[in-house]
Amino acid sequence: MWKNPGIAVAIAPSQLTVGLYVWLDMRWDEHPFIANRFMVRTAKDVAVIQSLGIEGQLYHHPDRSTAQPLPLVPVAAHPPEPEHADGQAALAAEVRQRDQAKKEKRQRQRDAAARADRAWEDAARQTREALLTLTRSPKAAGRILADLSGETAARIAQSKEVLLHLLGDKKDQGPQFHALNVLTLCMLVGKKAGLTERELADLAMAALAHDVGKSKVPPQLFKTSRRKRHEEEFVRQHVMYSTQLASDSGAFSKEALACIASHHEAADGSGWPRGQRETQRLALILALVNRYDNLCSPEARDVEPLMPAEALAHMFKNESGQHDPALLSSLIKLLGVYPPGTVVQLTDGALALVVAPGPEALRPQVLVYTPEIPKDEAPLVELHTEPDIRVAEAIRPSTLPAEVLDWLNPQQRLSYFYSVED
Repeated sequence: MWKNPGIAVAIAPSQLTVGLYVWLDMRWDEHPFIANRFMVRTAKDVAVIQSLGIEGQLYHHPDRSTAQPLPLVPVAAHPPEPEHADGQAALAAEVRQRDQAKKEKRQRQRDAAARADRAWEDAARQTREALLTLTRSPKAAGRILADLSGETAARIAQSKEVLLHLLGDKKDQGPQFHALNVLTLCMLVGKKAGLTERELADLAMAALAHDVGKSKVPPQLFKTSRRKRHEEEFVRQHVMYSTQLASDSGAFSKEALACIASHHEAADGSGWPRGQRETQRLALILALVNRYDNLCSPEARDVEPLMPAEALAHMFKNESGQHDPALLSSLIKLLGVYPPGTVVQLTDGALALVVAPGPEALRPQVLVYTPEIPKDEAPLVELHTEPDIRVAEAIRPSTLPAEVLDWLNPQQRLSYFYSVED
């Protein structure tokens, strides 16, 4: 559970020392550090902060600090000696260099996130149109899905690196949200599994259309988990309806149709509708990813959504037999121990929202809670580049104060998409 860092006490720059947990009451882009609140760890940190000229804007949190502020020392009025002046000039140059590097890195991160957001908006428009018209215009809808799937598969297969991004608040509703989440993770897991571009395209088609048959089932049946036997049987028919609608379009290969037909089957034979041991790799990937997204964003209103980390833990501990072990391991490695959408507390006491996995499972990319500035200007920290900062624990959003929750705004329905690095 998150603990508030406590009262912030004003101090003078001359009182700084290693071990103070400080708050710089200034814009994030006005200093070279990765966050406005952090632990002072080195003498260089002290010197840099003192060089910023932030009298009246410096605070420390006693409850988070491991040292006491130094006694207040009056600032000398006489100018610095030449040697000291040279040292200050060198420090100022280093501060400018660090500040510029920080801003350039943040801009690269913003650009990558913006590319993913624009790509999602375009894909969402196409997907929504196709899924809502597949029943009355199957041929046209099939062409839309085929074009989108082919383009996606080509980009994924031919790229050197594929990055996963947590997207901002998407207020619209519709079938495109779940479809694109499943598409995105299927593509990343499929690429890791060594699928060919053709196999990725088939998997993409199945991912986009696997639930389209739900349009033929009364929607209220999906809003509760307490269904009567005949209602459950009706719900399960969506698999047959999805397969038939996809087949009617003429755009789906037999492999893609088989994948849709098996997206609720399991490796150990415990799935449905056939209840047979599933061995088709495309279907195993789709079933795995579909299950993860449904645990995080259940349709039934009486089912509590799991935090992303909880969903992975649940699948590993309780459902590992239902999934191909190599694919489940791949999904866990892809998302990391703290998947996108997880609220975490860092070892320096700061709160953050995980927005992307990192190259190390325990060190994701996080958006640091910085209420002094707008969220879109807040620092994004790649924890694998910060050896002194780690994730201390995942935090359940319901335990956070309202003002913190409003700023972080972790979505109950997560939306994510990819960007590629050529």
